[in-house]
Order: sequence, then C-alpha cells, then structure tokens
Amino acid sequence: MRQWAKVWGTEESERQFSFPCDLLLEQVDEVYYRGVEIQAAPAVVFRWLCQLRVAPYSYDWIDNFGRKSPGVLTPGLEHLEVGQIVMTIFKLVAFEMNRHLTIQSRQDVTIGRWFGEIAVSYLIVPGKDDGCRLVVKLCVRNPEGFRGFLMSRLLPYGDWVMMRKQLLTLKRLAEREDTSFIQ
Repeated sequence: MRQWAKVWGTEESERQFSFPCDLLLEQVDEVYYRGVEIQAAPAVVFRWLCQLRVAPYSYDWIDNFGRKSPGVLTPGLEHLEVGQIVMTIFKLVAFEMNRHLTIQSRQDVTIGRWFGEIAVSYLIVPGKDDGCRLVVKLCVRNPEGFRGFLMSRLLPYGDWVMMRKQLLTLKRLAEREDTSFIQ
C-alpha cells in the first residue's frame, strides 16, 4: 500500500523522466509521483496550474482555510515570475510555459518548516489526440527528529489524498475549459 501511495497514477517510464525539481535538494529522503491523463491541450492545463498561485484545488476546508478554490480562470495569474507564492507554503522556483511548474516549500513560514523541505515539479507531457499527461514529482527532505519520523510515515498517504484530489480537480476544470475535445 505504501508503494502504491508513492507512485499513484504514474507509469514506470514516467518515473524515469528528468524533472526540474531533481536539481533543488541535495539530499532527498523520499520521492513521490502522481499522474493523471487530461483530455485538454497542454496550454489549457498549464493555465490551470498557474491558478495554484491563489488556491490549492484540493480539499479547501483543510488546506485553503475553508475558502473555495476558484472555478474559473483568474486573469493575470498566467504571468509568472520566480519567487511568487504558490499555495501559501510554496514559492515558484522555475517554469516553462505549457511544460512545467516547479515549486519549493517556503522555510520562512511555520507550516512550511513543519513538513521539511519539499520540491515539486508539475510536468505536462503531450499525449495522444492533443491531450496530455500531468505527471508530478515530489522530492522530500524530512525534518530532523520525531517530526521527521512522523512525516516519513504519514506524508505518503496524506499527500496522496490531497494531491489526488488536486489533480482530479485540475483535470475536471481543464477538460471543461477545453471544449475542443467534445465530440
């Protein structure tokens, strides 16, 4: 079960990709992968990834202080700059339009330090019929001591629950937005 929670929705070949987050942490304790197929153009999916600047698109009552994540694209969020805040506890460290969004946990906020150091790349892989795959890699360096022990046991499952919801929500919104796939 633990291994399944660490690689949800991905293929072995996808886990062999080079991800931008691979360059961010020197020492990594854990690596998790998440993936979902989306019947929408990569540009539409990327535009929804830009929305992570204002909301997590997961379980809002848990990780968005009860505020609902926007169900429509917010104008201007596609204008990215390194250093921008993403989902409150991350900062944008790299991006390539319509290809990837890479973030790293902020160590200047308490909740960011609680989870240790985390680097995440959301990679858009073009697929068949103009759709794509959204493949995510998380590199984790656990905090020291008991917190690190807890994170190593709980984070694979907790992240799986939250990120699964996030990816399925982004999938639904992107597919709704890109009507070119409707037959």
